Amino acid sequence: MRFKKQKNQLSRPVRFLSSLLLLVLFISMIVPFLNVLAIAFSTNKNSMMPGITLFPKEFSIEGFLTIWKTQNLWLPFLNSLLVATLGTFLQVLLSALVGYILTKKDLPLRKVILGFVLLTMMIPSELTLVSLYSLNRDLGLLNTYSGLIVNGLMSGFSIILMKNYFESIPSSLFEAAQIDHASEFTIFMKIYLPMSIPGLVTVGFISFVSKWNSLLIPATIITDQNKYTLPVVLRSLIFNSTANSGTAFIAPNAIMAGIVISVIPLIVAYIIAQRFLVGGMNLGSVKG
Repeated sequence: MRFKKQKNQLSRPVRFLSSLLLLVLFISMIVPFLNVLAIAFSTNKNSMMPGITLFPKEFSIEGFLTIWKTQNLWLPFLNSLLVATLGTFLQVLLSALVGYILTKKDLPLRKVILGFVLLTMMIPSELTLVSLYSLNRDLGLLNTYSGLIVNGLMSGFSIILMKNYFESIPSSLFEAAQIDHASEFTIFMKIYLPMSIPGLVTVGFISFVSKWNSLLIPATIITDQNKYTLPVVLRSLIFNSTANSGTAFIAPNAIMAGIVISVIPLIVAYIIAQRFLVGGMNLGSVKG
């Protein structure tokens, strides 16, 4: 009884410190986002005022109209949507196929392949940019949508997550399907995939977010402005905003409006996927 009382007394400061830390982290994340929203919905004049703004002094959508129409943000938005959607679909499909193959205990060199997949997760993407550019140049993928979709198509994390998820499915289902003379493809399509929806959604969400926010690959292999993705355009606007003047000047509310627009698809994707994410991440990460 005394031990339980001492344990409760000890846990109170721990819970307090944990809550305080979470509060600090929440404030550090929410304040910049509120500042972006406040500036995005401010007038051109108010958006140029120094300091942190949490609420717009005068509500306006001038920034959204400017960035969408004047700067033609709709084109990089559609480019990003095309690349992220097709790339996500292909990555989910390939990750599921490779993950399913790696569940086979009799696969030749299975451990070697698994080790190679894990090795790819340890190499920083920045180290491969020069060779990535050379490879895309030799394959004729520079300034193409195919290059944007194909690069980064495979993910070691997605493959391992799908492998672990498939291994959680009872083997008795596979054996029963084999008794009924079902082919491997039929078993994969009609048993494993339908029972792995949380894992597929988790891989799809992570892939979509990664491809939507991707900057290094588009900035490396794309020089045609008509094929710029949203992160490339926003980066250019932010870096060039201090150098622009006169009629070419872009007010801060327009830049922040572009950031708000870029976040909307991610919020929609999270709303759609959120009920699958916790289960998919937990099972995919704890099983080995």
